[in-house]
Amino acid sequence: MNRFFLPLLCLSLAASSDAQTTTPKAKAAVKTPAAPKKRVYPPYPVAPTLADVSYGSHPKQKIDFWKAESSKPTPLLFFIHGGGWQGGERKVAGAMIKPMLDAGISVVSIEYRFINEATADKVVPPVKGPLSDAARALQFVRSKAAEWNIDKERIGASGGSAGACSSLWLAFHDDMADPKSSDPVARESTRLWCAAVDGAQTTLDPKQMREWTPNSRYGGHAFGFTGDPKIKLTQFDEFYNKRDTILTWIAEYSPYALVTKDDPPIYMNYGAPPALGQEQKDPTHTANFGVKLQEHCKANGVECELRYPNAPDAPHASSKDYLIERLKAPKK
Repeated sequence: MNRFFLPLLCLSLAASSDAQTTTPKAKAAVKTPAAPKKRVYPPYPVAPTLADVSYGSHPKQKIDFWKAESSKPTPLLFFIHGGGWQGGERKVAGAMIKPMLDAGISVVSIEYRFINEATADKVVPPVKGPLSDAARALQFVRSKAAEWNIDKERIGASGGSAGACSSLWLAFHDDMADPKSSDPVARESTRLWCAAVDGAQTTLDPKQMREWTPNSRYGGHAFGFTGDPKIKLTQFDEFYNKRDTILTWIAEYSPYALVTKDDPPIYMNYGAPPALGQEQKDPTHTANFGVKLQEHCKANGVECELRYPNAPDAPHASSKDYLIERLKAPKK
């Protein structure tokens, strides 16, 4: 999810008194809306080995890195925070850090451009900003493998909500490495060993969203849709109505659209059971997303574990447990 507003300066009593002597009627003070509270995240439980490492030129393109103690290269958790690609920060990785380090797994938590920042940079569509940043950060980390004692192959992505969607996008996307690039970072792979996510949006196709969950309302901002309050057009309705104009973007940035049989195994966790075709209390993080992606993965031969309350065949209680087992498991 970083919102600040400068408070208004108050007029002094003397100035107010002077104003009243020169005008027939004093105007009532204009009240401004209260500034939204910035979420305060607790400090990391373990200080990073390296903090605020730049992987690009934008101020938001930063990572924090924790090095697990090991005489041989370690697996890595690649954490992408959530917040709708509009807020949040990398400190939400805090709960994952110590368990990973204790298991001999190094950790990276990334910052990235939000939708508004990508829009300001003239990135089209806006969602390309946070997603391409995640890919670049992954390549940058791989370029540091020898220096940071990381096993390039065993990298697992994780995150919640939009961070989960970004993780799945990386998991299913074809390798974005450019072997002919003069930039050594760009020559690195973007493929993952696995991904384990929480509350993921698994598609950015509004037609699929509405079919799976009729009261869907998420995703239009990813492609620059804002709606129009003057005619009571919601962001999602504009997104849905103009779907046919962005089919190429949906095919490129929707995780569901990218699944192929050579993709790594994934794990998804949701807080409530699914109810396909029914309105949901939290349509943005419904397990309906998980059910449909799991079906699609199975049809394409991709291993996919789905957990929600009372879910069948979900042996891992959390993303953390899944990642530790997967990242430490021998290669099949």
